[in-house]
Amino acid sequence: MKLYNTLTRQKEDFKPIEEGKVRMYVCGPTVYNFIHIGNARPMIIFDTVRRYMEYKGFSVNYVSNFTDVDDKIIKKAIEEGVPSSEISTRYIAECKQDMESLNVRPATKHPLATEEIDGMIAMIQTLIDKDYAYAKEGTVYFRTKKFDEYGKLSKKNLDELEAGKRIAVEEQKEDEMDFVLWKPKKDGEPYWESPWGKGRPGWHIECSVMAKKYLGDEIDIHAGGEDLIFPHHENEIAQSEASNGKQFSRYWLHNGFLNIDNKKMSKSLGNFFTVRDISEKYNLQVLRFFMLSAHYRSPLNFSADLMEASKNGLERILTAVDNLKHLKEASEKLSITEEEASNLKAAAEFVRKFEEAMDDDFNTADAVSVVFELVKYANMNSSVNYSKEYLDKLYKQIKMLCDILGIVVDREVEILAEDIENLIEERQAARKSRNFARADEIRDELLSQGIVLEDTREGVKWKKA
Repeated sequence: MKLYNTLTRQKEDFKPIEEGKVRMYVCGPTVYNFIHIGNARPMIIFDTVRRYMEYKGFSVNYVSNFTDVDDKIIKKAIEEGVPSSEISTRYIAECKQDMESLNVRPATKHPLATEEIDGMIAMIQTLIDKDYAYAKEGTVYFRTKKFDEYGKLSKKNLDELEAGKRIAVEEQKEDEMDFVLWKPKKDGEPYWESPWGKGRPGWHIECSVMAKKYLGDEIDIHAGGEDLIFPHHENEIAQSEASNGKQFSRYWLHNGFLNIDNKKMSKSLGNFFTVRDISEKYNLQVLRFFMLSAHYRSPLNFSADLMEASKNGLERILTAVDNLKHLKEASEKLSITEEEASNLKAAAEFVRKFEEAMDDDFNTADAVSVVFELVKYANMNSSVNYSKEYLDKLYKQIKMLCDILGIVVDREVEILAEDIENLIEERQAARKSRNFARADEIRDELLSQGIVLEDTREGVKWKKA
């Protein structure tokens, strides 16, 4: 398996620190609003990376944080007149709901920055003790130029970086390139006690501490969007390696930008879409399929036409799966024939091609193409005249590859309100005729489809579970 390592700017064979195990950290969202489709791209991509590694037999410790203390969260809290914790708690729940709809599996651990303050204070103190950091009037800064390898990820030269663009200029800094580890409190903001006074951590130190606590001083993979390479990931490296004395992460993976109709997404341009916005028009499996249809390092352009193409492409796969399941039920033959065994051997070649694509820096675009090839093969080599076992193996092969991509191929059957009312009416009639067995059967049938019945004075009411 080869990974493109941003640190070295080349593809490298993947060799984990500990055989059979992967320690992976992915920067999560700042939770002050619903996540947008730009946030969704790394969630989907690196969830797929995790799924594939587990398919290959690795045990993956996957950590993805929530930044729950930040200027944007505080601003939103002030606007609404509520504590900042209320904002972060609300949008963590909303984010998790969107992740579930995108079939993004929960991380092994989702640490919250506010629950790891003690660790941040401890790492900052270590950096001060090692002379990599200094305190000035309640603010603690990292001495960027003391870390000799600063810039090794972003390939930025310190001498060439201009102050005032992405680095704030403050008179109390020893050097204009030094960045904040701890900042003093302001009126109305959340704060914590520290040796340097009441305040809160800088953004960069949060991820260094959470990665260290849940994965160790050295990790295998650190991932996120390419917008995080500088300064966030560069600063993480400086802090972690200066504090721990070890290489922070062996491999750095970064996904490309997402544009909307070939323009950068922004609220001012009116082309800003949340995942929730997209869910009003499409099943979010379509959005996931769209995200995987391009290589993760490539820039990706979002448009209505491309989403429609993804919807149609996904429908081809789902229709093929539905057809195989239907044929399997209708088939009267049980055992596999020699011809069918030969067909399955040919179909196994698609699995090899799929793995070849994914082993080449997780090339999901090529992997999706292979799934289409397998679907076409299954359509051409299946009918009611084939055996149940053969049809089931074809179905399971498509399902297995789609599972790796996080694509759900078994459709959920949505029961219509009219059908629910008809069943309730039948249940009432069964109860009147004292056919309680049938009444209970209808209740259980509805419950299995996520419909709960409530017997009230006004009659029977129903709701989704």
